[in-house]
Amino acid sequence: MKKIKILLTILIFSMCSNVHAQGEFEKKYSADSLKIWTRKTMKEVYKSHPGMYRYTSKNTFDKLIDSTTATISDALSTIEYYRKLKPLFAKIGCLHTSLNLSKPYQEYYETQYNFIPIEIFIDSNDKVFITKNYSTDTTIPIKSEIISINKKPIKEVIEQLYKAIPSDGYNKTLKTLVLNYHFPFWYESILGSTNNFEIKINDNGQKKSYHLNGVTRKELKLHDFNIDQKSPLTFEIKKGIGYLKIQTFSSSSFKKNNQTFKKIINDVFVKLKKQNIQNLIIDVRGNTGGSDKNAVKLASYFFNEPFQYWNNPVEISEGFYNEYKFWYGIFFRRPKKVDNAYQWKGMHWWLSTAFNYYKTQKPSRQNFNGNTYLIIDGGCMSSCADVSAILSHNKKVIVFGEETGGGYQGNTSGMMPVTPVSPNLTMTIPLQKYTNAVDATKNFGRGTLPDYLIHNTLESWINKTDIQLDYVIQFIKHKL
Repeated sequence: MKKIKILLTILIFSMCSNVHAQGEFEKKYSADSLKIWTRKTMKEVYKSHPGMYRYTSKNTFDKLIDSTTATISDALSTIEYYRKLKPLFAKIGCLHTSLNLSKPYQEYYETQYNFIPIEIFIDSNDKVFITKNYSTDTTIPIKSEIISINKKPIKEVIEQLYKAIPSDGYNKTLKTLVLNYHFPFWYESILGSTNNFEIKINDNGQKKSYHLNGVTRKELKLHDFNIDQKSPLTFEIKKGIGYLKIQTFSSSSFKKNNQTFKKIINDVFVKLKKQNIQNLIIDVRGNTGGSDKNAVKLASYFFNEPFQYWNNPVEISEGFYNEYKFWYGIFFRRPKKVDNAYQWKGMHWWLSTAFNYYKTQKPSRQNFNGNTYLIIDGGCMSSCADVSAILSHNKKVIVFGEETGGGYQGNTSGMMPVTPVSPNLTMTIPLQKYTNAVDATKNFGRGTLPDYLIHNTLESWINKTDIQLDYVIQFIKHKL
């Protein structure tokens, strides 16, 4: 989200360079060293992350750090240490903040251990089912319910993975969607270190066990949230209903596909007005975000009067301000301290207007006054979650589907430098905090909640039937 072109490279700190020797990859590090690295790493996060305490107080987080370091009693390898820190980073409640294995270490680790050879689906009752089988054992029944993996109850497996997956606030729909798409990757990095898997299932009341060998990354055929990025924006009118599918707000994606968001979206609303279309479906499921400019542009078509998008200017941390304030005046406007926050109005107008959406926004001349139906899910993040919140808060849309993965009140993203961390890890810290112009007391720690909750089912997931879109179409027909 919020890809801002800046004229400086930001490096917060460099604690350790990645080591490529196989012996170093297998090395174990003393408990004392790991505890020191943990506190140094979290100190840098504290210093630079302006949304660090959005959902968890400093006092609570200090206790989380203490409890994490207390579990480090023996020497650990990189992967063992990573599994300690990953849940701690997830506790920040920021989907843009991440801790990852370095690319060389990840590649090395995957030569030692393969992936669990199944894909899964987690339903609305938290039951877990097999949806694809990549193993050589073709007798494994698809749609069978998983009881355990390597003797660990499946409920504990999922709970442990949820704790390691970052999301905004206390959101769960994003975590579920991530596992529905990428379960083998997360299982390997958080629970793996094996090439053999014992899976117990319930197949129509019969309990069965299977012993499976792992598979390589190349043998997996996993998909991302958005399968068709070649058409980031599509529109059609069918039986008097407009259907607008927006798979991303990323300007680079539109440019790559020879599309201009501003022109295409304007043509859409001109066509709606010319044909007097009164019902419009906007489908943003799986839209992971992108340019704020494009998201704000979309919002402008649903207002008749000037409106607020962000509640206040972008915020940065005091640590970031103190360390880089010498650049202000050359490229940036000087931040101002307002209460306990540093508000940053960004770059000079002749460089970028990406920080200006805290100002009152103008409605579009082609604004739409018909009925709008927004379909969302856990894959809606960053700027997509922001615009969903704005439209929902202002009652410009009726919302269907599942809770957005991005936060209702806003997010922390913008400039996101990647920094090496000991040992053989990297971390990403977003440096800008955005606050949406919505009710600050509503949906705290959650995303935008649908007016009509519609869960995917095991059958719809496997058969790729769109029950959410079908529901909306039937909803419109009953109103006509």
